[in-house]
Amino acid sequence: MTGLRFFIGLTFAVVVAASTRATAQPAVPQLDISDDAFRHVVIAQGEPNLYQGHPYLVKNPDDSLIVVWSIDHGGYAGPMATSADGGLTWERIDSSAPEGFRKHKNCPSIYRLVAADGSVWHWVFSSQPWMARIVSGDGGKTWEEKEPLGFANVMAFSSIIQKHPGIQDGCYLGFYHRRRAADGTVLNEEPPQAGRLEVVVSETTDAGFTWSEPRVIASVEGKDLCEPFAFYSPDSKEICCLMRENTHKGRSMTTYSVDSGATWTTPQDTSWELTGDRHIGVYVGENRLFFAFRDQAIGSETRGDFVGWVGTYDDVKNGAPGDYRVRLLRSYAKPWRGDCGYPGVAVLKDGTVIALTYVKYKDDENRHSIVETRFKIEELDQMKRALEEKK
Repeated sequence: MTGLRFFIGLTFAVVVAASTRATAQPAVPQLDISDDAFRHVVIAQGEPNLYQGHPYLVKNPDDSLIVVWSIDHGGYAGPMATSADGGLTWERIDSSAPEGFRKHKNCPSIYRLVAADGSVWHWVFSSQPWMARIVSGDGGKTWEEKEPLGFANVMAFSSIIQKHPGIQDGCYLGFYHRRRAADGTVLNEEPPQAGRLEVVVSETTDAGFTWSEPRVIASVEGKDLCEPFAFYSPDSKEICCLMRENTHKGRSMTTYSVDSGATWTTPQDTSWELTGDRHIGVYVGENRLFFAFRDQAIGSETRGDFVGWVGTYDDVKNGAPGDYRVRLLRSYAKPWRGDCGYPGVAVLKDGTVIALTYVKYKDDENRHSIVETRFKIEELDQMKRALEEKK
């Protein structure tokens, strides 16, 4: 295809302490579609004095989309947009949100939860104050502010999944992270005190109106586990929780549950290829997954860029490299280009994958924008085949 570029990732020799287990495995092919401007939709343009940050996306069954984000890095909420045509065009709907939403802060996330009676609720959760939230019962046309959940946190829910997949009972599991001080105190926000990040889960039985007391599911000494993304195995019998490791000295980590989230395995490293920040993913085949994230693999040529990974569920579980990686968008943030990610990811009925992020989109005076890139997995597969045929 015109404009498509690719390169083979190298095997990187990384000198690190053995305890970090960060040495790169032999690299998989690495594709690059970051320069394909025809794939891009700028949802919210950054300006010299305007930073658009940290989006999250929800897709409805009819392929309509809603995205929410914040102003400035970890700043105040307020911006919202909707698309009726699968992300090709967007309409701002900021004015539909309650006034109090603009006082909520840090990385809003949005979810579509269905109650046992079939009623549909769109929830937006923000970190502060104390897991703040708003809700819509009419598909995002109107919103109501609800009382905060009262949960100490660094960030609001990073993922929410059905507790009993395939059963419409209003039961969901919500995953997020918080910080615990050395004396055991659970801290709110992101304070400077020493402590460890831990991943927790809370449950709702009424599609998001009430939530249980959070339980710790992953905490590892010497690691900072955060920004969990939970999803089911292809047979829906196992939950995988994929986590950012915030010391960035090693790899990302996973933990698993086979009892609807009651118990979890000891966290284990992912592959080098899947190491990054704030993974969000979708199935693009019966056993095939696509994840978007900020690349954090030590030694990677795309470290700090917005990248994707394609592989199977078994690849994730076994720490295997997967099929390939792809640079989705290049970050021009300085001094370190890694200020991007926190993606929204969806797959449309026609197989189009949408991956959006906040990113310093161009090397100019404008600050971060909310940018979407679009592709089909078949296109990337074709690129990989072409690469292999040239060998």
